[in-house]
Amino acid sequence: MAELTIQIPDNLAQRLEPLQNRLPELLWRLLDIDNQLSTSQPTIQTETIDIAAVYQEVLDFLIKRPTPEEIITFKVSPLAQTRLQELLEKNRSATLSPMELAELDVYEQLEHMMILLKARADSELNK
Repeated sequence: MAELTIQIPDNLAQRLEPLQNRLPELLWRLLDIDNQLSTSQPTIQTETIDIAAVYQEVLDFLIKRPTPEEIITFKVSPLAQTRLQELLEKNRSATLSPMELAELDVYEQLEHMMILLKARADSELNK
């Protein structure tokens, strides 16, 4: 497998970080879209999502240096919880768009990280 190194702006790198495991797949999709554009000029609807919003929420919480008790009780905002429920419902009905799938991946990665963090906090409390 080839390795590719590119230089990109820092803000783009931050936006791509949650998707790093899916970059090869996303590049293939981009090439497929480009190929479709050059051959048939179809109309493509684009979606934009703010993947960084839920990350920012978690980072804002962590930057405050929460206590182990605060970590254990942490939950994302009701807005983020509602969005996650929407994504999970669409996933169950197999109607997720590629961007929504990427967004759901972000939620899953953050959930995994918070589970590990909460386990560590619980361990710290039980010493």
